[in-house]
Amino acid sequence: MVRVRALLFWALVYGYCALCACIELLKLLWSIGRSPGKTFQRVIRENPPACLSDPSLGTHCYVRIKDSGLRFHYVAAGERGKPLMLLLHGFPEFWYSWRHQLREFKSEYRVVALDLRGYGETDAPPQQENYKLDCLITDIKDILESLGYNKCMLIGHDWGGMIAWLVAICYPEMVTKLIVINFPHPSVFTEYILRHPSQLIKSGNYFFFQMPWFPEFIFTVNDFKILKNLFTSRTTGIGRKGCRLTAEDIEAYLYIFSQPGALTGPINHYRNIFSCLPLQHHEVTMPTLLLWGERDAFMEVEMAEITRIYVKNHFRLTILSEASHWLQQDQPDIVNKLIWTFLKEETIKKRE
Repeated sequence: MVRVRALLFWALVYGYCALCACIELLKLLWSIGRSPGKTFQRVIRENPPACLSDPSLGTHCYVRIKDSGLRFHYVAAGERGKPLMLLLHGFPEFWYSWRHQLREFKSEYRVVALDLRGYGETDAPPQQENYKLDCLITDIKDILESLGYNKCMLIGHDWGGMIAWLVAICYPEMVTKLIVINFPHPSVFTEYILRHPSQLIKSGNYFFFQMPWFPEFIFTVNDFKILKNLFTSRTTGIGRKGCRLTAEDIEAYLYIFSQPGALTGPINHYRNIFSCLPLQHHEVTMPTLLLWGERDAFMEVEMAEITRIYVKNHFRLTILSEASHWLQQDQPDIVNKLIWTFLKEETIKKRE
């Protein structure tokens, strides 16, 4: 029976992967038919936009991990010695997605916005197996120790939220408080996606990314039109009431992901996910805040409430009705205020 279930699971994974690939191929052929020159047009971006070196965001730093040998890039704001706030970005993002939080929390925290393994200026090992969830979780533990800390306030968004949940589960002694933005507990996600076809469709990229090289190529079509649309379109982007990305913000994303080989590392994160789930351990034992944009085009809001059952400590869920998937960029003032409230609330409870 177990073998049959496993066979059906992998048939679903690769069957849906093939379907997503066919859909993307049809889109590509349609684009070629309409405008072949524009389809394969790409702008060469040699110099980073000025916003990436804005001194108000912090200092660009690097740390090399002894065991893996990988060099990680991060931007740090706030004085050394203050409590550590570690920020983990999602896909397709990098440290810059936390620019509003770097400015906001540096008064009381050493705020570190990381480029995850394979992203931006962080090293990108070539082999797919180097992106298994175990490696990604260990990265955060090793970085924490290399920065001279034994615990932190951990915040993750999207895929970074997945990693944050797993770090909190595997190394609870290292996470004093957990804040996740628009990603449910991993067990909720895996169970929900198999029972709700609507979420399966919204998570099509997880399946499409199982293919070699083709997803990377599709992202480059029409000078990374897909990447632009993720942040700006009506269906997936930041809404009219949100804090829209400027032309320079968009250019920052295009610069990072248009570099040679820059997409393979990020997509490799997804190419191991189905062999690493479901989880053996589930419980989260530290105070947890889950923030959710109700207009998220990729994650159904019902998963947010179900997440509650896996948190065996204080749990707060806040759903923002007009916000998108890109919550910390979409509604930075509200998100920052909610984080401050959560942090101060926990401090007061400890004093009492």
